Amino acid sequence: MELCHRPQYHFLPVANWMNDPNGLIQWEGVYHLFYQYNPTGAGFGSMHWGHASSRDLVHWRHLPIALAPTPEGPDKDGAWSGCAINNEGVPTIVYTGVRPQVQCLATSDDELIVWTKDPGNPVIAGPPAGLDATGFRDPCVWKEGGLWYMVLGSGARDVGGMILLYRSDDLHQWDHLGPLLEGRIDETGHNWECPNYLTLDGRRLLIFSPEPFRQAHYYVGDQRDLRFLPKIHGLLDHGGLYYAPQAFVDEAGRRICFGWLLEGRTPEAMAAAGWAGVQSLPRELSLGPDGGLLQRPVPEVETLRGTHHPVAGGVWTGKRKLDIVGNALEIDLGIAPQGAAEVGLELLATPDGEERTTILYDVERGVLVMDTRGASLADGFLGRLSEAPLALETGLLRLRVFIDRSVIEVFANDQICITGRVYPTRVDATNLVLVSNGGAVVLHSGDIWTMASIWSSRD
Repeated sequence: MELCHRPQYHFLPVANWMNDPNGLIQWEGVYHLFYQYNPTGAGFGSMHWGHASSRDLVHWRHLPIALAPTPEGPDKDGAWSGCAINNEGVPTIVYTGVRPQVQCLATSDDELIVWTKDPGNPVIAGPPAGLDATGFRDPCVWKEGGLWYMVLGSGARDVGGMILLYRSDDLHQWDHLGPLLEGRIDETGHNWECPNYLTLDGRRLLIFSPEPFRQAHYYVGDQRDLRFLPKIHGLLDHGGLYYAPQAFVDEAGRRICFGWLLEGRTPEAMAAAGWAGVQSLPRELSLGPDGGLLQRPVPEVETLRGTHHPVAGGVWTGKRKLDIVGNALEIDLGIAPQGAAEVGLELLATPDGEERTTILYDVERGVLVMDTRGASLADGFLGRLSEAPLALETGLLRLRVFIDRSVIEVFANDQICITGRVYPTRVDATNLVLVSNGGAVVLHSGDIWTMASIWSSRD
């Protein structure tokens, strides 16, 4: 098997740097993914809007760059993150220009390929008077009660992050309505980026990414008098490499979310590879019985399944090596600890264990752990130990693990996600091993599939 770290069923551009997902929208049955893109190299640079389209959320077609900085324009130093909306049949992008940070509009024809920037840009020329803002960017726009609303990521210096709320009847003239929500600098950082605000199962869901923390937070709550009242707080992903997610509502009414998966290697290693940044699998969002956020891969991901390898159930202790090997797999396990202190699996493991990634559930602490520190011997690799609280209320742990070369996405009981990045150096780092430490475990169900590439030969 050839050693390759470039994912084959997660989206990424042909080359160079990618970060935030932008402008997610389904238009006339076609899904569009825009993204922050540097066309000149595998590091952060002058931001453009890359563009791809799909009919099924998993197979993508690369399209021309949608937005590029305009010399002497309000986005001369970068077309930064934003959203896409349907303005009475006109595809419209709302995005941030920088230095200074301002909000801009662009519109397109029906195919969303060619975009024309509004001659009145910027439509919001800066933060509200009197706010010593740490940021003013990443608009999320929606229509409600016949009016347009916008939230922007911001913060008050030395106080904490905040979400600013605006309203308009024409997308051009905007009134500042005050802060939708304010945070504390010691709890959620000094600046909130990439806000998403949407309704979900009758509640309001707010997603944002706080600086300097490399996390994506969410609050579930309600809105009253133009203020958001949070009730439940959590992380969308506990791996520390999932950032700036964007959620949208598709034509079927599903709330679907993509996130930027950062690299787990140094800038020098990224430059040598010639690419950096991956989009997560699309996740469908819903609320659980307790009001907490649930996340599942959209069912369309299952169309990528190839050869099926069932795993025989039963009781075991210690380590149990599985027959299948590979670095592009989906694993679905139903595990019940019966006296074991830790249960889980090793993946992308060499036969001698020199390189391996470990996913274990600590029964006593009620914590799911991903350890990538031993995943690679490569210079420039930045391994991590990540933990997430998870109570097994029914006594059953369901692990869905997606291995895609250098990407590992873990979904546990639809409640907890942990994403890791790994770059094995050995071609035999392809083994799977079930693990039970300190006692017995029962495997109730086990299925593994090889996963196909999302790219056709013409792409």
